[in-house]
Amino acid sequence: MYFLYSILYAAVVFVLFLPQYLKRPVELRGKWLRDKLGLFRLKAEGSSPIWVHAVSVGEVAASIPLINRLKAVYPGFPVIISTITDTGLKVALDRVPPDVEVIYMPFDISAILWRCLDRINPRLFIVIETEIWPNILRTAARRGVPALMLNGRLSEKSARGYSMVPGFTKTVLGCVSAFAMQSSADAERIEKIGAEKSRITVTGNFKFDMPDHNNIPTWAEVLTGPVIVAGSTHPGEEELIISALSVNLEFFKSLKLVLAPRHPARFGEVEALIRKSGVPFIKRSEIESGSRTAYEDKNIILLDSIGELSSVYGAADVALIGKSFLGVGGQNPLEPASWGKPIICGPHMENFPFMREFIEEGAAFQVEPTSLARMIRNLLMEPEKAAEAGEKARRLYLKNAGAVDRSLEIIKPYLK
Repeated sequence: MYFLYSILYAAVVFVLFLPQYLKRPVELRGKWLRDKLGLFRLKAEGSSPIWVHAVSVGEVAASIPLINRLKAVYPGFPVIISTITDTGLKVALDRVPPDVEVIYMPFDISAILWRCLDRINPRLFIVIETEIWPNILRTAARRGVPALMLNGRLSEKSARGYSMVPGFTKTVLGCVSAFAMQSSADAERIEKIGAEKSRITVTGNFKFDMPDHNNIPTWAEVLTGPVIVAGSTHPGEEELIISALSVNLEFFKSLKLVLAPRHPARFGEVEALIRKSGVPFIKRSEIESGSRTAYEDKNIILLDSIGELSSVYGAADVALIGKSFLGVGGQNPLEPASWGKPIICGPHMENFPFMREFIEEGAAFQVEPTSLARMIRNLLMEPEKAAEAGEKARRLYLKNAGAVDRSLEIIKPYLK
């Protein structure tokens, strides 16, 4: 089965290689090409680092508390982080400690991976959440490099997909020494598709252990009027949120909306939607050199930047969670919760089962898309209720912290 997987994977790489290369910004193409082929230029080559793999922005953000703790507890061990997306690379470069090397994950092709492991010579390979790449896991196992899955998460949909090839999935998971899963449901699913029960532990979610807040950006801190921050929105949601803003402008003339699309490739598309709505707006990229007067009369700020959303939540009076109104699964609600902000989400938060407790405790409000404008208005007209909800959200966030320390206990035996 490994042979068939490798043939199919190599065929996909062959077809997509040039488009993937060309879609990168010119300044990243050389690094992407070298890294994907395992030809790294590493400062700590051969120094037996801890290798952390985080596929994209969300996983990179979740890995930051772990990396910070690793650097504090094991200062003599170098750390490398790999990712797959350009946005993940940027967030990693911006947020990991300066001595942590950041690379693109190589292609999952055995010949490349052997060369890659020769260069890196890792003492431990850590996968954040559930990135199951068969060849890297098998190659690491064959070279005696322990592989750990930390902050593990497995949706029902993904579990169904893996269960279609049960023998192969069980073999691949057999290359993983330990699974630290976010919830009991995730633990049950990973066991069901082939992981050994004795290797599975429930440790909680790293996202409850986010690093201390950055300061609110000055441009956001001085926004006047009630402020709504809509984070990580997906197609179709921007129109809904802009419509809810327009309705509430009748009640709050200086109401502001910071609108943050999930994918940078959609910045232009969302800008066109805002222009079509007729609501006065400005792009975040236009604020840097402008004065406050350049945007104080604007009702929408399009957040066309990367890695700034978590600190912008600090300026919010109300936070909206993207991919929950018209998408499936929802986006991370813990960033606004850590700031003590009231949260509004749609009916689709399947990827964050802990939200059930937030909603039941009055720390978050779940509404249908048609009720969004009304819920925003209710919270803005009842600031005491909004503040109480925000405080409950922060208390629940703090109550669930500690996943990183529990995971460090799992890591410890592999770093003696």
